[in-house]
This record gives sequence, C-alpha cells and structure tokens, in this order.
Amino acid sequence: MSAQVHKARRHDSALKHVTGQALYIDDMPEPPGTLHGALVLSTIACGKLVKVDIAVASKMPGVVAVLGPTDIPGKNDVAAIGQNEPLFAVDRIEFAGQALAMVVADTLDAARAAVEKVVVEIEAEEPILDIATALERKAYVQAPSTVLRGDPDAALASAPHRLEAEFSVGGQEHFYLEGQIAFALPGEDGDITVQSSTQHPTEVQHICARLLGCDFNRVTAVVRRLGGGFGGKESNASWVAAAAAVAANHTGRPVKLRLPREVDMVATGKRHGFDYRYTVGFDDEGRLRALDAVLAADAGWSLDLTPGVVARALTHTDNAYWIPHFRAVGYACRTNKQSNTAFRGFGGPQGVVIMEDALDRIALHLGRDPVEVRALNFYAEGRDETPYGQKVDENHLARCWAEVKQGGEIERRRAEIDAFNAANPVLKRGLGLFPLKFGISFNLPHMNQAGALVHVYTDGSIRLNHGGTEMGQGLFIKVAQIVAEVFKVDIDRIRPSATSTAEVPNTSPTAASTGTDLNGWAAWEAANTIRQRMVAYAAEHFGVAEADIEFADGTVRIAKPGSNQVLSFGELAKLCWLGRVSLSSTGYYKTPKIHWDPVAMRGRPFFYFSFGAAMAEVAIDTLTGESRVLRADLVQDCGESLNPAIDLGQIEGAFVQGQGWLTCEELWWDARGRLRTAGPSTYKIPGSRDVPPVFNVTLLDNAPSREATIFRSKAVGEPPLMLATAVWTALKDAIGAVGGRNAAVRLDAPATPERVLAAVERARQGREQSVTRNG
Repeated sequence: MSAQVHKARRHDSALKHVTGQALYIDDMPEPPGTLHGALVLSTIACGKLVKVDIAVASKMPGVVAVLGPTDIPGKNDVAAIGQNEPLFAVDRIEFAGQALAMVVADTLDAARAAVEKVVVEIEAEEPILDIATALERKAYVQAPSTVLRGDPDAALASAPHRLEAEFSVGGQEHFYLEGQIAFALPGEDGDITVQSSTQHPTEVQHICARLLGCDFNRVTAVVRRLGGGFGGKESNASWVAAAAAVAANHTGRPVKLRLPREVDMVATGKRHGFDYRYTVGFDDEGRLRALDAVLAADAGWSLDLTPGVVARALTHTDNAYWIPHFRAVGYACRTNKQSNTAFRGFGGPQGVVIMEDALDRIALHLGRDPVEVRALNFYAEGRDETPYGQKVDENHLARCWAEVKQGGEIERRRAEIDAFNAANPVLKRGLGLFPLKFGISFNLPHMNQAGALVHVYTDGSIRLNHGGTEMGQGLFIKVAQIVAEVFKVDIDRIRPSATSTAEVPNTSPTAASTGTDLNGWAAWEAANTIRQRMVAYAAEHFGVAEADIEFADGTVRIAKPGSNQVLSFGELAKLCWLGRVSLSSTGYYKTPKIHWDPVAMRGRPFFYFSFGAAMAEVAIDTLTGESRVLRADLVQDCGESLNPAIDLGQIEGAFVQGQGWLTCEELWWDARGRLRTAGPSTYKIPGSRDVPPVFNVTLLDNAPSREATIFRSKAVGEPPLMLATAVWTALKDAIGAVGGRNAAVRLDAPATPERVLAAVERARQGREQSVTRNG
C-alpha cells in the first residue's frame, strides 16, 4: 500500500454528489409534527418601526405561531462580535431585508402565505447607501485603523515621481447552491439539537443559547455537509439557526427554517465593496518609494466580521511588493445595507488590487513593461519585512513568476496580441499578469486552534471527528488521509463523521483557508496518541522493543530474532482492547509563532505565506463592452500537496469565482435601498461558458513548506481567488490598446459591459485617469 498523503484521492462524497445521494438538511426525513418557518422582512432601508400587526396572519390556516422580539426567552442579539444585532427588529429598521418576525406553520406554503398578511408600519428616514456619503458623515462601525511604516509623507515629497488615483470594487453574493437552512429538534429538559448549514458550529451553539437564555451544554449543533459556504455561512448561518431554535423551543416541535434564494440574498451579508484613493511615489526605474492609501469598506449596517476584513485588506495592500514607506488607512463605513461579512479571501482580494493598479500606472508613466516593473519590486527572500513587521520567508514569488511566464509563452503571445490589436479596430485583446503573496492564519490569534476525536474499533475500522465542516472543499478526505497515514491503513477504513459540538467543543470556524492546517494537525495528534499506546502494548506483549513494531500496508509487523510476526491492524486493535488499552483519544493543535497587536497593527499575524502567479488573456468588444477570458495560466504554491486532485479543483473554482467578482457579479440597490439583484435572473454568476477555454493550472513543484505545517502542505482555499486579478489587469490592457496606451485606465470592478464601454470611450478620448506629479 502506498502512502495515503501527497496523492490524488477523490472527494469522500463525490459519487453521492453526482448521483444525488448526498444528504443535505432539506433532504433529511422530517419527524411527525415538523413545522416550517418563514421570515417577515422590512422593505424599508432606514426608519422607525411603528407596528408589526400579526392579527390576520396568526389566524391563517395552518399557522401555529408568529414570533417576534418579545417571544425570545433570552437576549435578542445575534452579533458574532460586539453586540446589538437583534434577531427581530425592536424599534429601528437598519436595512431593507431586516427580519421583523417569523411565521411558523404546518407547511411551508402556509407559512409563506401568512407572511404576506403581516402588516408593517415604518416611518422611513433617509438611508446612507454608499461609501462616499458614509465617509462624508463619518458614519463608521468602528474607528479607522492604520498600518504605518517609515515616513510616507517625506518619502512622497522627495520621490522623483508621484501618481494619485482612485477606483472602486464592488461586493459579491456568495450564491452557495444550498441556501441558508437550519432544522431545530427539541429534546428533554430544554435540550435542543440544531442541524445547521454553517461553517461555525460553535457560534451556532453560542448564539442559540444566548437567545434561549440557557447554558451552551443544552444546545448541540450538528453539520454533516454544506452545499457551499464561501464565508457566507460563517456568521449568517447562526441567526438562521437561532430563529429555528427559538421557534422549536416556543412550540415544543421540530422547526425547519430555509431561506429561498431571494430572501437569502436580501437578508444576508456579502463581500465588502471598497473605494480606494492612493498616492504612490517611485524612482526613474519604477522602484517603489512610498504609498499612502485609503481603503474604505462598505460594512453595511452593523459590525459583523468587518474588523477582520478591514485588517486583512490592510495587511495585504502591499501584496508582493517591498514598499519602504507605507501608510494604509482602513475605514469601516456604516451604510443602510445588509451587514457585510466574510467572503473567500476575507479582505485579501480587496487589499491586493491597489498595488496592481498602481504598478500599471507607474509602467505607463515611465514607458516601461508592467511585467518588469512588478518583478523589480518583489519582496526579497528572508530580508524584507511587511509594513506590519513580518518577515517574508520561504519566498516563492520569483519561481511562480518565472514559471507562469514560461508556461504562458509570454513573449510570443504579447507579440501576437499587439499584432491582433493593430489589425482589428473593433475587437481588442489584452494580457495581464499578477503575482500573489497571501497570509495564512486567522487575524485573531486565539482562533488558530482546533480539536479532534479519533476512535479505533476492534475490527480495525476508525471513526474520525474534528471541528472542521465539509462544504465541498475536500476537508474530510484530506483529514482522513492524514489519519490513514498515521496508522498506515487504507483510506476506506476511515469513517469521517458529522461535525458536532457534542463531540469536539469550542471549535473555530472552517474559514481563512485553515481547515486542513488546524484540524489535520489535531487529528494527527489524536491518531498518533492511539498509535503510541498500541506500539507500547505490542512491545510489552511480544517482548520486543518499540522500535521493532512497524505499521505498514494495513498490517503491524513485530520483528523478533529469527522471525517476524505479522498481524492485521484490526487484530492488534482487538489485542489492545483485550489488554485494556484505550483506543480513543482527543487531539489538540494551536498554531505556533503567531502574535498580533490590533492597536499598533503590528506583529506576525500569519504562520506562513502562500504564493502564486497568474497570466490571463482577454478579448473585449469595443462596440458593446462585452468581454471574454480566452486563456488563463496559473501557478499556485500548495507546499507539498496532501491531495493534488482536490487542490487542483480548489484552484480552478477559486479562480472562476474571483473572475466573477471582478467581471460580472454586480450588486445593485435602488434609491430606496432595496437590493434589486436578488436572484439568478438579475445577478450573474460565472457559468460554464465563462471558464477560460484554455485553462492551465500548475502546482508549484518541489516546494514543501519549511514551517511545521501538516505533512509540509499549504492552504489552498482562498489564495487562488486572487489570481483572477490578472483578468482585471488584462481588461485594462485591452482597453488601453484602444487609445494607443497613451492614458491610464480606470476600470472599476465588476468590469461589466457598461463599465468596459465607458472606459473604452475615455481611452478613445485619451483622458488621463490619474494625477501625475514629478519630483
């Protein structure tokens, strides 16, 4: 039997996914008496809540209860951090889509019909609906924060060249295939079990207990699988679960609450949109001297997870580049929209785009190749520090850059694209490259911990439980591979079980690309503890040294003088049980070396960096603004990949999701603050035809992590999403070709046909989109 790690293994639920046998919460059999919930939502974005009249709704056929804030036995607060985020609004309306009440009925149709009969009266007030207005009114959900190094003001004043620019990027809807859903089942003595589609079972447990007014030990959160999460089910799933739990507690019957797509989109948070302003200073060669940047995030109406998103954006503003003098100020702007939340990359994508815009402008200003200007400013291995004080070790930037240029045939294709553009007045092509340095760990050090529970049964089969949730990313199979490697048994002997707060408590969310890093090590610790017990007993039982016990190929070999005795793994497990040896163990892991001062914004927030590079080729139609990605070449640093097949799928999916954020996924609110892109008819996610027809993905070879990551692997969930920045860069290159590249291109994202067309028109007129100052 070969090694169980560092090899391609199919997803543990792959066949069930494609055959429809995988059970999600809405597929689970409903016990007799199950009730169904539907939410009453505000259609006003801001104002005073005068009345919620449930008289007619409560008498509708099949309605069992209509619940509001007075029906919550505990505290009416579902905030993940901070406080004062009510499950049901009390006196103020903060966004269109805010929950006011919930109807619980015998059938889903009855519940939804009754919702239409609830009469809501609100005294509307003028909402804040954009970042600019929030900045003008100093409306923030937290105080501004700053990452500072050196003296950027003096460095900018003395720089041979300076450029100023501004642009914006929009938010993004998670659009998971399985919408927000929870199923709450009441038990004895006030106990309640909540099946939740969540990335954070412990937070579900805590929020449910807070609203029920009970101890955490009365609530068990269970998660077998999610139909996608992408960060949208880190905090938002908790209030959905809490609403179901409150209803189950109130009625004494099982309650299922699932949000239809439109309700899901208008009621839950999204990726934060950002506005940017910056000044960059540089020398005659294009070397960076200083950056002074403002990043303003649309937080929505409440805190949610915005502090972490803004912090990660600030710590990724430098991206791959050494900037001697640096200031980045982050504003968390309060608007009357859905409270924005985690999304794959968690602020990193919004941070890295600044320097990519700046370096394109620098290259144009100096008449140099933007590919060369980027490489000129790369961090040096082990020498340079980030603006927040962390050394850039194990630096694979140059390797990734060289490989993507070689594999993407940059010189040939650049010449072909230039020739194409010269011959075609309507269609234009562009080429964009992007390097990546992305930090792996949670921003908050205390979240970088995990637990696991492993049982070995006397037939040699193994049950595995840990605090991570499986949302299609392959976490369960990777952790199972780790346990199989410890015991040297076939992966089929490992049975991953549903994540449960009753088995592994106090878990961190499955987020920040840390799922395998944290839970993999915890499972290794648990499995290795059992293995050591088994080795010690076998050595004593057979009268040999522990070094003479070898696990291999599902067997255990005992080396004796003159002969070897071989047992199956199951036979040794039964022998250990007969010898009264525990075959169950917990495991625990906490990430080493990390520390962070959130006030000074300095420290080592990341255990390690993941690196990558991308090259993208696009075509635009200058008459319609439509665009296509023709080819993408990606190189991603995964360390020594635990499962190359899983990692390849993650890279491809992340890139296309990032492409969607930057090109077609546009969120639009009307003048009254109502989200109008609330379904697939108006909100465009990438489809199969948007995937680049030539799509080359390479895992960086011979790059095992030098840090003590699990089997020297590296995280892969979030970093590749940022590689899609190459598409945005390529679009600007194509637009620039319209005007002979005589003016910088401002292209706000998402680069919809309308925005591309407007940028094309500016390029035709040769209008400069930045302010230039020399020395």
